[in-house]
Amino acid sequence: MIKPFVDSTDVIRDGAALAARLDRDGYLFLRGLLPRDEIMAIRRQLLGLAARGGWLRADQPLESGVADLAKACKDPEPGYLEFFRPMWKLESLHRMKQHPNIISLFERIFGEPVLAHPMFVLRNIFPQTRSFDFTTGSHQDKIHIGGGQSFACWMPIGDCPQSKGGLIMAEGSHKRGVLDFELAPGAGGLEVTEKFEGQWVGADFAAGDVVVFSDTTVHKALPNTSGELRQSFDARYQRLSDPVAEVAVQPYAGIMTWEAAYADWKSDDLKYYWQRAGAKVVPFDTSYYEKRDVIAFERAEAGDVLARDTLLRVVQRDANPEKRARAQALLDSLDRRNAQRTTTAA
Repeated sequence: MIKPFVDSTDVIRDGAALAARLDRDGYLFLRGLLPRDEIMAIRRQLLGLAARGGWLRADQPLESGVADLAKACKDPEPGYLEFFRPMWKLESLHRMKQHPNIISLFERIFGEPVLAHPMFVLRNIFPQTRSFDFTTGSHQDKIHIGGGQSFACWMPIGDCPQSKGGLIMAEGSHKRGVLDFELAPGAGGLEVTEKFEGQWVGADFAAGDVVVFSDTTVHKALPNTSGELRQSFDARYQRLSDPVAEVAVQPYAGIMTWEAAYADWKSDDLKYYWQRAGAKVVPFDTSYYEKRDVIAFERAEAGDVLARDTLLRVVQRDANPEKRARAQALLDSLDRRNAQRTTTAA
């Protein structure tokens, strides 16, 4: 059962109250933090790019965002990334991350200058079907972000009722530290092993609504059963005085350079802003990923296709060439086995 979020919109100007609720619950739900018209303008841009990839039904209006289920794909598949790259580098998205309403919110909560992480996450989640499910499992961001304490600000790009796969929180889970995890098929590829029954809270989102949460707050998405492509945006924020990991000042998953990301921008004011702000960049703690990869290699050697997405991430992103080569060999073996099973079944 999913209980309603505690709505903190009524105390949005009270930094002390916001900080207290965030510490108590691990999240803040805020209605209308961002202008609806700005969100919907970004939605039109993203849907236009999704249509170029063939992700939307050509017989339906673009603004409806109805997904072409035959074209369902996901991160980190190369076919997905081909059309994702032009989306991620949109100047309008990078400016939304720095919107004055968001920055001032965190300034009130922290009581000091704020650093918006240069890296942010953009999701395109196709509807769940019997053959395709990329629903994000319950997880914590700390594993992926590293550095000092950070807080995510998640928002749907457009209206997002729970049936479209909105985000829900395990209330109070942030006080447990980093929890044990296992491989999972959804976005991020990891899922905490605890279920947190009775602690899940959520709501229907309208364009402009956000949920803010700690890097140790357990959260997950609901299945997208709407028929539409669910697009969402989440960026992370921290005190400027705290350290930020190298991974958080690089483009998402190493999909491009900053030079490539900035190539079509009309303004220069946000380029490399974290350097001018004096962000304290530190190495990324890879220990959680090393644990993940050990699990994935063992699963892959046993023929478990659940390891496939993690192997793709290692091939695309790991700095160790020997590890990348091992992951590629295991990936090839899994794909051969899957092709043989498909041929036998036919």
